[in-house]
Amino acid sequence: MGEPGEATEVRAALLRLRRTSGLPVVFGGLLSDARHARIAELNGAQTSALRGLVIAAGSGLGGKAIALSRPCAVTDYATARHISHEYDRAVAAEGLRSVVAVPVVVRRRVRGVLYGALRAPFALGDRTFDAAASAARDVEQALAVRDEAHRLLAATREEATGAAAGGGGWEDVREAHRELRALAPRIADAALRDELLAVCGRLASVTGAARPAGTASVRLAPREVDVLACVASGATNAAAAGRLGLRPETVKAYLRSAMRKLGAHTRLEAVVAARRAGLLP
Repeated sequence: MGEPGEATEVRAALLRLRRTSGLPVVFGGLLSDARHARIAELNGAQTSALRGLVIAAGSGLGGKAIALSRPCAVTDYATARHISHEYDRAVAAEGLRSVVAVPVVVRRRVRGVLYGALRAPFALGDRTFDAAASAARDVEQALAVRDEAHRLLAATREEATGAAAGGGGWEDVREAHRELRALAPRIADAALRDELLAVCGRLASVTGAARPAGTASVRLAPREVDVLACVASGATNAAAAGRLGLRPETVKAYLRSAMRKLGAHTRLEAVVAARRAGLLP
C-alpha cells in the first residue's frame, strides 16, 4: 500500500469521492510495483471480499485502467465483454454491478487506482466521472508533494553535511531550507511534515554563527519564518506570496511582524537578525 501517510491520503480521497458522487461503495489502493495494485482502502463495503485483492495491470476493470492510464467503466461488471474476469468472485460477493475505475497518475506513471461502484446496473453519468477524476487528482497531488519532500530531504541532508564540514555550499543549503519551509504546509501527513520542519531547524542551526545576547530568545511564527526565508533569497512580497500560496498583503503583514520582533528596520536587517538567532541558515 505504501507509506502510512499515503494510505491516509487514499482514504481521504475515497471519502470525498463517496460524498461528492453519491456512490455507495468506494475502494482503491496504490501500486506495489509497476504492474500490481493492492486494494487496501474500502468505504461502504458490506464484506471483506475486496480487501487485499491484488490487481494486475490489464486484468479486470482496474487493471485495464492501470494499463491504459485512463478511466474505465462498466454498467454491469459480470457481463461486461471488454474486460477480463479474474476478479468476478470478489466483485459478486460485494454485489457490485456498475463500476468506474480511475488511475492515479503522477508524472506519467500510474501509482494507484480508485474505484466507485453501485449495486445496480445503471450507467454512470458525468458527475460520477468528474468526482472520480477529482479524487484521483487529489491523491496525485498529494503523492507529488510527498515525492518532492523526500527528494528535498535527501538532497538537503547531503548539502548540510557538506556545508557543516567546511565544504561551502551555504547558498544551496539556504535554498533547500526555503523550499522545505514552503513545502511543509502542503503536507497532509503530520509525521512527514514534522520531519521536514525538524530538518529545517537543523539547517538553521548548523551555521554555528555566534549569537548576540538576546537574539536566541526571539520567537517567530512559522509563517513569519517562511516569509523571511523567501525574502532571504531575494524574493519580492509578490514572489513570496506566489511561492507560499498567500496574498501579497498577508506576506507584508508577516514580514512587518517579524521585523518588529527582531528589532529590524529593513528587510536585510531582518534576515541578518534571523540568521543570528538561528532561525535561518
